[in-house]
Amino acid sequence: MKPRLDAIGLIVSDLSDSISFYRRLGIDLPNPAEHGHVEATLEGGIRFMIDTIAEVSSFDPDWIQPSGGHRIALAFLCDSPGGVDVLYKSLIDQGVEAYKEPWDAFWGQRDAEVKDPDGNIVALFSPLEPNA
Repeated sequence: MKPRLDAIGLIVSDLSDSISFYRRLGIDLPNPAEHGHVEATLEGGIRFMIDTIAEVSSFDPDWIQPSGGHRIALAFLCDSPGGVDVLYKSLIDQGVEAYKEPWDAFWGQRDAEVKDPDGNIVALFSPLEPNA
């Protein structure tokens, strides 16, 4: 059987902060259970999982938190170039940390970037031309 991507997992410092952040981006995450793990199935069937450092350390006591920059980037498709600007401004107004203000990228997209509560880069984008 050919392997297939089934899940994307993040390890976070604060589960509540991360759930709140990713809910703002449209991921329907449940309220946390007793342990430090939540997940939601995205459109297309891929699971989005969030685990706390404590949860990961419970089964991988040798895990060491990476340092020196982000190691994962998530990208959220918006309905239009203007939608990128609106979502970016809304997130910043809600206290989310900016990384790159909206710009028209040479590869034909309107892009903006923010940081999630753990400093991971989250891109917001839309094609500049419809049906591109």
